[in-house]
Amino acid sequence: MKLFRILNCFFVIALFNAGASALALGPARSLTAVAEKGPENQPTMKTKKKIGLAIHGGAGTIERSKMTPEKEREYRAGLERALTAGYEILKRGGSSLDATEVAVRALEDDPHFNAGRGSVFTSAGTNEMDASIMDGKTLKAGAVASLKHVKNPIGLARLVMEKSPHVMLDCAGAEAFAKENGIELVDEKYFFTQERWDALQKIKEAEKHGGVGGKNFFISEDDLHGTVGAVALDKDGNLATATSTGGMANKLPGRIGDTPVIGAGTYANNQTCAVSCTGDGEYFIRAGAAHEVSALMQYRGMKLQEAAQMALDAVKKLGGSGGLIAIDKNGEVALPFNTNGMYRGYVDPNGKFVVEIYR
Repeated sequence: MKLFRILNCFFVIALFNAGASALALGPARSLTAVAEKGPENQPTMKTKKKIGLAIHGGAGTIERSKMTPEKEREYRAGLERALTAGYEILKRGGSSLDATEVAVRALEDDPHFNAGRGSVFTSAGTNEMDASIMDGKTLKAGAVASLKHVKNPIGLARLVMEKSPHVMLDCAGAEAFAKENGIELVDEKYFFTQERWDALQKIKEAEKHGGVGGKNFFISEDDLHGTVGAVALDKDGNLATATSTGGMANKLPGRIGDTPVIGAGTYANNQTCAVSCTGDGEYFIRAGAAHEVSALMQYRGMKLQEAAQMALDAVKKLGGSGGLIAIDKNGEVALPFNTNGMYRGYVDPNGKFVVEIYR
């Protein structure tokens, strides 16, 4: 009996020790299991933030039958260079402002497009250039007009936005500001291109024979005007737009179109979209076309495509032709135009470049 009590006591003690050991080991094993399965040890599932870029090089009477294969390749190559320049910045995490400025700068340096190097001539045989840029995050903007010696007007427009209390500077005042801030100035002959000079002579000859557009002296809209522009969305969700132009061929000296007019040819707002326009500037100004796209989205709840088309239709109703490019806060792109061509390009969601010219 005594032996039985001793064995029973031993058995109870053994069970108690085993239970204590289990309790001691249990939490440790449990914590280890949690640690092994914890989120800090799992592959991080990061959502890839959208970025986007679209550009244009002008809209007008661009006919395939009158475009040589060589010239078409040159235009497409110019658009691709601009897309590459801007998109590389976005891919590296750069800002939409930097991307649009760099893309437009590439088009200003290309004599095929009516901006910077390839600007058209005024009726006096001079070159006068306009440009603007806008930050969708802050709604700050910079614009310049009637420049004659600034190699890259878009760079000066950004300086006006960032280093002055103003939105727009023009003529001699703008160029003095450029010189003060180290912007490159060049001789006026830098902007001379034979093709643009010949277009001016063709227009003047047409005027002698009853005006532009006569049967024997047809002047295309591409000869008359053109603009370059870019819109972008960066990884931080910020929108920006930049636009630059040589204006309208044979324009009166001092004429300023829609490009430097914020809300007419250029507009960006993080809440809605970024827009850059091209075409008959006077009509885009009257319609407030660029801002109209944003307003239709913000106050009427329209999607980008519908708003862009409606804004362009308002321009057409007034008698104007042209097109615009736009990108919204979700990276959707719209590129409507009411002419038979617009030099344009964009980067699709997969990073593929799409370049188009004709309708």
